[in-house]
Amino acid sequence: MGADMQLRDRIGRRLKLHDLNVLMTVVQAGSMGKAAARLNTVQPAVSRSIAELEHALGVRLVERHRQGIEPTIYGRALLDCGMTVFDDLRQGVRNIEFLIDPTAGDVRIGCNPVLATSFVSTVIDQISKRYPRIVFHLTVSPVESLLSELNERNVDLLITRKSSPTEHDRLAFESLFDDSFVIVAGSQYRRRTTKLADLVNEPWVLPPPESVLGTVARNAFRASGFEYPRVTVVAIPPEVRINLLATGRFLTIFPTSVLKFSPRRSEMKALPVKLPTSRVTNGIVTLKNRTLSPVALLVIDVARGVAKSLARRK
Repeated sequence: MGADMQLRDRIGRRLKLHDLNVLMTVVQAGSMGKAAARLNTVQPAVSRSIAELEHALGVRLVERHRQGIEPTIYGRALLDCGMTVFDDLRQGVRNIEFLIDPTAGDVRIGCNPVLATSFVSTVIDQISKRYPRIVFHLTVSPVESLLSELNERNVDLLITRKSSPTEHDRLAFESLFDDSFVIVAGSQYRRRTTKLADLVNEPWVLPPPESVLGTVARNAFRASGFEYPRVTVVAIPPEVRINLLATGRFLTIFPTSVLKFSPRRSEMKALPVKLPTSRVTNGIVTLKNRTLSPVALLVIDVARGVAKSLARRK
């Protein structure tokens, strides 16, 4: 019997999912004692699980340091595999639940704040009308954090703007729609102008200058010979900016999709002030070779339909 056959035989007979879960918990916790507390067991039981894994594979999986426990290169390889195994098991259970009751299920969606309050909310609304028992778990963060959540399989898919990391070999990006940007005021705002220069000294509420919308604002004003406007309120959450727009005093910059999909779109209006051409592509990001649940596939299908409706409105 060759070495590969011997290894597969040892794995088949001796590698246990329980022990694999213990290893993942130990590495996450950083010590045997903390892992035992999380698993509601005793430290000798944790040590025994790790020892049985190492014996089954014939390699050392963890190393002890003053700072705690760290995986070896072999341990890291097994952890990567374990993450996939448990994710596939979770997906399998969710598929069985969906087959038992196609009107129920849950899905984990990652999205950035602007899309969460507009496009993604519209997608969820359409699905929940047809399948009111589906549960949606939203993770709302900047794109960089979302990509980490996806890689760690904490979310099923992302609906967010395209960024260069999505070109990574492990990720797939499907374009949904392009967004341009407009200056937005509250529906009560009465000043009429078509010149950006007239708005420099108005009260602005914008995200930080290094953000996507902050960059759009900076480029727009520089193209007109001005520096970044004097911002009265620096805020990332779209809800905060919409609330301030409702006073009729403040201005901000939003993607055009917000004015199409936000439930509060009647409280806002785009000013007829032309901004320099700047666009972002929004779409769906998934892990390649990862099997998605039926509910996740439903979200993707509805998102495509909502994006097509946006194209028809233009």
